[in-house]
Amino acid sequence: MRIALYARVSTVKQAEKDLSIPDQLRQMRDWCKANGYTVIMEYVEPGASATDDKRPMFQQLIADATMKPSPYDAIVIHSLSRFFRDALEFSLYERRLNKAGVRLISITQQTSDDPSGEMARKIFNIFDEYQSKENSKHTLRAMKENTRQGYFNGSRPPFGYKTVEVETASIKGKKKKRLAIDEHEAETVRKIFDLYLNGHLGQSMGAKQIAVYLNERGFTLRGKQWARNRVHEVLSNPTYQGEFIFNKRDAKNQKLKPESEWVRMAVEPIIEKTLFEAVRAYKAARAPSKIPPRIANSPTLLTGLLKCGCCGASMTLATGKGGRYRYYKCNTRISKGNELCNGRSIPMEKLDSLILNVLADKVFDPNRVKIMLADMKKQIKDARTSQDDGLKKLTKELDEIKFATDRLLEAVEKGFLPLDSSLQERSHKLNARKQELLIQVAGYRRQQQFPEIKQNQLEAFTKALRNKLLDRKSGFGKEYLKLLISEIRIKDNQAEITGSYSALAHAVEETKKHSLERVPSFVPNWLPDQGSNLGPAD
Repeated sequence: MRIALYARVSTVKQAEKDLSIPDQLRQMRDWCKANGYTVIMEYVEPGASATDDKRPMFQQLIADATMKPSPYDAIVIHSLSRFFRDALEFSLYERRLNKAGVRLISITQQTSDDPSGEMARKIFNIFDEYQSKENSKHTLRAMKENTRQGYFNGSRPPFGYKTVEVETASIKGKKKKRLAIDEHEAETVRKIFDLYLNGHLGQSMGAKQIAVYLNERGFTLRGKQWARNRVHEVLSNPTYQGEFIFNKRDAKNQKLKPESEWVRMAVEPIIEKTLFEAVRAYKAARAPSKIPPRIANSPTLLTGLLKCGCCGASMTLATGKGGRYRYYKCNTRISKGNELCNGRSIPMEKLDSLILNVLADKVFDPNRVKIMLADMKKQIKDARTSQDDGLKKLTKELDEIKFATDRLLEAVEKGFLPLDSSLQERSHKLNARKQELLIQVAGYRRQQQFPEIKQNQLEAFTKALRNKLLDRKSGFGKEYLKLLISEIRIKDNQAEITGSYSALAHAVEETKKHSLERVPSFVPNWLPDQGSNLGPAD
């Protein structure tokens, strides 16, 4: 009888340090020799679970065995659990082998080919599957506790970190792994966050542009090229702000688990939490559901800002004479016909120059900006009473949550309540609500602040901004328009420009820290987003 041998262990660590595979092969070879069988091929699977069929050597074994004609008469395994630990999958693959005329033989769990033998094999399979699930349950429980104690479970740390072995306090001589910053990789992580938030040479950058930037300059992802999805993963990973999350997704299907099952572990942060939150807010603002990619990435200056004063639709780029002429045209006229809107098309270069010149010479004049900021300061003062009331309500709820949390902890410490999953879930909910309230309180307090802006700072800002707006090659014009202007409505021969006081104040305030070589990338919550008519342009 021609035989193929199949040996397997569950993890690579077992394959490297365990004697299981050599022992399986030795016993199977001896069994075949004793029975006068010829071993044609040996398939060794180091580090693969038998709960699914995602095993390269297993798939190769099945493919070879089911060829016509089959090169093997039987596949020999040490025990049935080496082949599969899922009763249904075991039966399906065994049926495929039987159709190809190939038997499946276990040297330690031999059964007959009659109905009683078939029943015995099914019982073995059910017990193997049950044992596998029980082992998984207990292993996961131990790994979750390991994370709670500050140790890392995986073999490959997140990019930007490395693992270091430390001696445990509970068992002398036993070592576990903790996450530590890998400074070489951490510099790349910091670079990604900086590029996403601040851009490069005045140009904003999305994940794709950042990946290109990194690859062109020799930054690698552990020897591999950066891709857009990898950049997104870095920007979204809370580990970099100091919070590693274990058990977030199901290991098999990668589906997100309920948050109550997550285990959080504090690690040394690579970036500040405020920077991580700023990137999160910026990503949300640029999400395709809120702003189409064609607008966020379009080189056309006024795309996304222009509105038709006749019908209210957006205005977009249109071309004529084979692309020689470029216009801003109402989307209603483009998609539904001229009879539904009588708004006129405007040459792109003419309107771009007009808007930029009016903004530079009339709107962002030091005296006008000073008046707008003074008006904003008055609005903040007028809203102070209602804000104080809201702040009092939030502070009261914070105190109640603190009291409830203290009571829960006290009850656990005194043994009145068990520290079970329901109590942990309740504690997580209280903590989550506490964080929400703290954010709202911080928002109220920031709204009541107004930066002190001096006259010389204001003049320096408006002068530098004028130069940047009129410099069409640098890309600063579009970036500052996106930051400061909410809408430009065109009707007849007038352009009505609406902007944000808060964005303007933020941009002026930022000049204390940076020059205008860096466009402020988002408007913080500490300023009310009050729109104001910045005046018509003829």
